[in-house]
Amino acid sequence: MEFSTQTTASLHQIKTAALAVGVFADGILSPAADIIDHASNGALRSVLSSEFKAKPGTHLVLRNLPGVAAVRVVLVGLGKQERYNAAGHAGGELAFANYSVSANLAEGVSTLAAIECANSTLRARARAAAMAAGRATYHYNATLSKRDGDTPSKLRKIAVWVSRTQATEAQTGLREGRAIANGMNLTRLLGDLPPNICTPTYLGNTAKKLTKEFKTLKAEVLGRKEIEALQMGSFLSVARGSYEAPVFIVLKHTPAGPKPSAKNRKAPIVLVGKGITFDAGGISIKPAANMDEMKYDMCGAASVLGTVRAIAELELDREVIALIPSCENLPSGRANKPGDVVTSMSGQTIEILNTDAEGRLVLCDALTYAERFKPAAVIDVATLTGACVVALGHINTGLFSADDALAHSLLQAGRDTNDPAWRMPLDDAYQEQLRSNFADMANIGGPPAGSVTAACFLSRFTGKYPWAHLDIAGTAWRSGKDKGASGRPVPLLVQYLVDQAI
Repeated sequence: MEFSTQTTASLHQIKTAALAVGVFADGILSPAADIIDHASNGALRSVLSSEFKAKPGTHLVLRNLPGVAAVRVVLVGLGKQERYNAAGHAGGELAFANYSVSANLAEGVSTLAAIECANSTLRARARAAAMAAGRATYHYNATLSKRDGDTPSKLRKIAVWVSRTQATEAQTGLREGRAIANGMNLTRLLGDLPPNICTPTYLGNTAKKLTKEFKTLKAEVLGRKEIEALQMGSFLSVARGSYEAPVFIVLKHTPAGPKPSAKNRKAPIVLVGKGITFDAGGISIKPAANMDEMKYDMCGAASVLGTVRAIAELELDREVIALIPSCENLPSGRANKPGDVVTSMSGQTIEILNTDAEGRLVLCDALTYAERFKPAAVIDVATLTGACVVALGHINTGLFSADDALAHSLLQAGRDTNDPAWRMPLDDAYQEQLRSNFADMANIGGPPAGSVTAACFLSRFTGKYPWAHLDIAGTAWRSGKDKGASGRPVPLLVQYLVDQAI
């Protein structure tokens, strides 16, 4: 996808297949829409007064307007002007991108980024335009046979209309948005692939392929013997139930250019992604209905890989390390049993009361491994608990952290990219629910506050660095007729890392 800026003041003379202009409810035109309306002798206002109510996310296509060079003028509804915000802008850009894809257009021009709104910069709005185009053009066909109507998008070029003085800022945002979109689409593809294809080995090979595309990346994929040598007994206990070999992926992004001195070197930021490529629940087996969606239990790993791809494309000037423990969680004669006690890499023992609470068992060893890098911060990402879906639904990612500064930075990054998170409690009083008579801790704390006690479990392995946990069980994928991975929280993570590189 190619992104550019269009800076001509003569908007009505731009030749394009589709020109998007924003309109507000009650017939209020954006500046760009007003220009087109005057050039076409009031064609826009006549339509607004009769048939288009400009509700958010809606659009109306006008073709061959007199005095306008664009083949189509796409009126994008923005709702009431006083309520217009960054989320409304992102929705408008997505409406235009979706239309362009459905109409089989190859290119288009959007004027929406030029509309100012509260708590938003032009850079952020240009970034949102590129992200919307990337989202709209994602097309899964990896396991589909060829058939009529199943063709990838033709959309290849999107330009945003801004003034000449705004072009540099807009181009920065477009560059960021393209990288984030590419990272999200990698994340979506990995999530959408069936679990017999996207295995732990496949994830390891994906990390290796990224190193061939980006020179700043280096990957190490550890197999069972290396994992055993690290004494990751908790992680390996989950892997025992499957014939698929576990892997532990270490993917490093090191900025290009001369290495800073030891005095000036910034400590790396570590991302940890849960990589359970299929979760049947183990002996504590899940209900059959909707179990197919447990291929998405590796979306934490997928989002970490997508984030690293994005920052490598951006050539981020900050060292980032991704850690991905990956295996399957299946029932078998070798699988974990309720009542088993395992020893983690940290030496702490864990009583397994429910084998379906396996994500924390693989993450805890990765969190211990992260200590060796003496990180500035560690952020783990996991489809960890159904309880988080009950608490927050599918809008906000659950954020847990005892570090106020880290939590604030992540929340702000989510707001800046329309990838929101909500901070959840992590009080010490919840730790009592993890008490075990037979080990240092149990792996579940019972039904009350299930997402909180899961985070409390992980916190026991993070005492040597600032840490945050993102529970994406409600935001990593959609169910129903629109079933598919969302690519979240790649935007949040990339924005956070960009902010930390400044």
